Amino acid sequence: MLLNLHVKNIALIDEADVSLGDGLNILTGETGAGKSILIDAVNLALGVKTARGLLRDDETPASVELLFHVSGREKKQALRELGVVPEEDGSVLVTRKLSQGKSICRINDETVTVSRLRAVTALLIDIHGQHEHQSLLHKSKHLEILDAYARHEEADVKARLKEAYGRFKEAEEELSSYEIGEEERIREMDFLTYEINELSSADLKEGEIPELELRYKRMVSSGKIMECVSRAMEYAGSDCGAGDSMSRAVRELSEAVNYDDSLSELLSQAEEAESIVSDLSRALSDYGSELQFDDRELSALEKRLDFLHGLQMKYGETYEEMIGALESRRERLEQLEDFDGRKKKAQAAWESAKHEAFLLAKELSDIRKVEAFHLTESIRSALVDLNFLDVQFSMEFSWLDRITANGCDEMEFLISTNPGEALKPLGQVASGGELSRIMLAIKAVLADTDDIETLIFDEIDAGISGRTAQKVSEKLNDIGRSHQVICITHLPQIAAMADRHYKIEKTVKNGRTVTEVTKLGEREEIAELCRLLGGAVITDAVEENAREMKELAKTYKC
Repeated sequence: MLLNLHVKNIALIDEADVSLGDGLNILTGETGAGKSILIDAVNLALGVKTARGLLRDDETPASVELLFHVSGREKKQALRELGVVPEEDGSVLVTRKLSQGKSICRINDETVTVSRLRAVTALLIDIHGQHEHQSLLHKSKHLEILDAYARHEEADVKARLKEAYGRFKEAEEELSSYEIGEEERIREMDFLTYEINELSSADLKEGEIPELELRYKRMVSSGKIMECVSRAMEYAGSDCGAGDSMSRAVRELSEAVNYDDSLSELLSQAEEAESIVSDLSRALSDYGSELQFDDRELSALEKRLDFLHGLQMKYGETYEEMIGALESRRERLEQLEDFDGRKKKAQAAWESAKHEAFLLAKELSDIRKVEAFHLTESIRSALVDLNFLDVQFSMEFSWLDRITANGCDEMEFLISTNPGEALKPLGQVASGGELSRIMLAIKAVLADTDDIETLIFDEIDAGISGRTAQKVSEKLNDIGRSHQVICITHLPQIAAMADRHYKIEKTVKNGRTVTEVTKLGEREEIAELCRLLGGAVITDAVEENAREMKELAKTYKC
């Protein structure tokens, strides 16, 4: 459940803090007061791309915070699988800050990516607006709705279909590798043979290239190296070098220790130093004698390195990549040499994988058809509650001629809103107001199987009034019995049904227009209902009507 919404520096909102509760939360206000801004702010916190001009002040960071309370073991486990651990009290704080074109997303003070933010918030809140109503005109949305309704019944077969489809695509890719003509096959075999011979004759050895590169560096730098080594030998040598100095130090200390035994430790150190310098001198001499190269050796090394670098450019930088290239070419050559036999096997494997996938798609389709009956009956019943008195509602299936990871079904909702009229696709029948009611009916049905606790409805009242508006308010209240519902509305019938009522209005502060959100008390709710009912002039009859609407709503809730 969404406990709190905090918005700062977004469009007309300087700063707004809204505490929400369970049941039906209603937001009302004059046109242009900023109701849509709140929805934009919530969408922003859910990871939706920001619109230009959304920040109120470009110099001041903007932010949106959503504080949720999460209950239920399954929901907490789902969040943990996404790397989010609710606090001990079940709270999850979602924050998104915008500053100078940069966006920072956090969940419980941990910085997250936008994609992860979307995945997490998709488990917590669902927003329904005019755009989603229009999505009902697209058949792909209808399949999505059915699968959401039947997700538990479909889960096992869908998982098996996904695996089978993966095997089918692999078999299809394997089979496609045989879609070549005889001339092309011969050309490819000749080229593969050349590459295999080139790699095989190279006698590749692991670690050879870096070792040769090091040797080559030593060879081309041998003059400079020898110069440095010679000077080092001179400084460490026994003729006026460090070795000679240490020998003298040992002789002097050897004589002194005859007079003072306490110098014996220093004598040992001097003797050890003399030995180290002597060893260094011999090692430098040995290194210098080994640092002898002839032009033929250098030429051979250069030739080998050039050859290996050429192989790197063609087959891969590392030894492992080049060996892998050799193996893959040998496999492909074997494939082409036994072309007909292997093609038949690939064809058989593809047909088998396709058959398996189609069987699972048929199994999934059978489940969908059963669940579609239950879904459409439930939606039809909900539509009757929403003042579609003689409505018929069903789903029409068609079978694709291709397999997909989601089966072979294509489906479409059909509706008839008047007696005697044939069932037709939604787009040919439903008006804007009817689409909003149909979507509400669908959400009401899905709410019984959906574990998303918070639902936001924006423009759910588009194109409706009178008795229909009353029915919509009752349906929203029914959903609010098991979910937290947040609804922005212009209709008094819906506003009267509120468990909590918030007013959005524009005021002027310090010479700037700002939007504020205020929770209304009982008297203020009546005043707002009067505004929705009567407009500019509020008469006693309008106020009495408002009170009566509120009482009727309380009666319905009981």
